[in-house]
Amino acid sequence: MLRPIPYLGPVRVAQIMAIMRTPHRFRTKRNLWPYVGLAVVTRSSADQEIVAGQMRKRQRPPITRGLNRNHNPTLKNVFKGAANAATSRPSPLYDSYQASLAGGMKEELAKVTLARKIVSITLRLWKKGELFDPTKVRMQAT
Repeated sequence: MLRPIPYLGPVRVAQIMAIMRTPHRFRTKRNLWPYVGLAVVTRSSADQEIVAGQMRKRQRPPITRGLNRNHNPTLKNVFKGAANAATSRPSPLYDSYQASLAGGMKEELAKVTLARKIVSITLRLWKKGELFDPTKVRMQAT
């Protein structure tokens, strides 16, 4: 049932199924993103400052430091490869990528967003037992 998803060929689907085994390990897409290596990490070592002899929380927001490092590299390669392939040929996923770029998103971040979308679609279809429907692919905040 994962084979009809664009850019997930038989080898990629076999790798996904072999590594994840069951989609029910992950309650939501947000639980799967860190496992795949597509979770954005914010780290800082200076969250507090001393002002007039008192400790207080800094006013600036934490800085984004990239994607998480503890992940399954094979799955990350599978989904990022599918996202890279989706950016080269017209499809509903390509349209989503172009919409992200048109909205002012950087190319690298748009590719990560597209990879997250493919992960989300894969998890949903695998859990629900549905087939891929290109009309249901839409832009949404991730």
